Amino acid sequence: MKAQASSAKGVDYWTQRISEQEMPALCSTVKTLERLAKDDVSSMTILGRSIMHDNALTSRILRVANSATYNKGISQVTTVSRAAVVLGFDTIRNICITAKLLSSLLENKNLTPAVYQRLLKLMAKSFQAAMLARMMLSGYEEEIQEEAFIAALLYHLGESAFWSMGGELAIELDRQLEGVDDGLVALSRVRDLLGASFTQLTQGLARNWGLGEVLLKSLNNPDERTPEIRAIFLANKLSEALAEVRPDPVEMEKRIKQAADLLGIKPDEFRNQAFMCARSTHKLAEAYGAKVLVDFLPEPGKFLPPEEEEIQITIREPDLVLQLKKLKELTGFAVSKTEINQVMLTALEGILDGVGVDRCAVLLLSPSRKMLQPRIVLGDNADDMKRDFVIELDEDNLFRQAVELKTPMWIDAPDSARWRMSIPESMRKRLSSKGFLMAPMVVENKVIGMFYADRGISDRSFTGEEFDSFTHFTQLANVCFSTSMRP
Repeated sequence: MKAQASSAKGVDYWTQRISEQEMPALCSTVKTLERLAKDDVSSMTILGRSIMHDNALTSRILRVANSATYNKGISQVTTVSRAAVVLGFDTIRNICITAKLLSSLLENKNLTPAVYQRLLKLMAKSFQAAMLARMMLSGYEEEIQEEAFIAALLYHLGESAFWSMGGELAIELDRQLEGVDDGLVALSRVRDLLGASFTQLTQGLARNWGLGEVLLKSLNNPDERTPEIRAIFLANKLSEALAEVRPDPVEMEKRIKQAADLLGIKPDEFRNQAFMCARSTHKLAEAYGAKVLVDFLPEPGKFLPPEEEEIQITIREPDLVLQLKKLKELTGFAVSKTEINQVMLTALEGILDGVGVDRCAVLLLSPSRKMLQPRIVLGDNADDMKRDFVIELDEDNLFRQAVELKTPMWIDAPDSARWRMSIPESMRKRLSSKGFLMAPMVVENKVIGMFYADRGISDRSFTGEEFDSFTHFTQLANVCFSTSMRP
């Protein structure tokens, strides 16, 4: 009892010890990155130089930057500086912090099996929460998404850092917490042994390392109703529920409903988005070189209702044989002057299963030419899209530009600075954050509608080759349209 009392050092002691003795490299990296964030002029160049000596870190950063989560169909980046230019400083900074955090916390090989497993479970929950928080803010600016990601990831930094230290105190606390389900009892034992709660320790590290206001606000005012704080709170609650062997169905339904309300969508739609987010989390953990976390990440099926856990969302991969078959059919239609609806359906079938998309549609212009309305929709959530996917063209938005320009377009990242100003926020919520393809339907040089395709449900981006295939189908369909109108 005497030894335990003497170990209760308090927040300042543990903050200083972790920052200066246990994790000085992580502390230094984070402080450098946060300092660079305030220097818009030279931050990109300094960033590359500041970590180039760390080959392992550089390798992780590039692997993640080129992963499906971050790569928007561009060519691979080979330097950190180039990655920062392509992805933006906020994104690359958080990739750096995440990579360094994971390596720093996992590198202690002297932990007992029980403590190490406790650490892995906690880090897996944090990583999944970070991905969920960013997913829930996909309709907002990239800066807000990245701030929420890093805040959710570091929400339990104090506890993670403590367990990664190992030692007699960690072993003793692990023993005392074994089998304890009451949060107040656990909190009391942590305070007795450390002289502070894990939340207080996270707050101390956040201030000492300059980790930003979003993390501190999420810790101090978790009930604040701003979108980013709400997303961080719900992401953590969902991750905690999912970490259970058998998640409490009442708790899960409650949090899913709250998250769906935040996004302005139906709970079933949120479940599908969260399902794909969980799949992406597994892949991203491997890209970070943290395969050891994968076994502790929640299975994607846990987001689905119990009776649907075995249902798998269809992932349609490009099928060149099917593409050729459908292109041959369209070529035949051009010769035989086939009815326009058959041309549209065949083109969409080629795009759906040949190019490999989640959903595709023909959007026809209204008689007033002031809106686009779904005529034929194929793929996942087709009924919802046919009912809800009506696009107003009153403003000078992206779809109106596409109609006027009469040219195919590949919108690789609707939330990026390149496209954000031309896509109203109300419209972005209906579009895939991973991008979409569209091309005009032209009859005798007049646009009558648009072809549209995305992969939002499976959370995948397009490649240049796939955009070319999509364009080939739409251009050949336009030839068929014009042919069918001739006497």
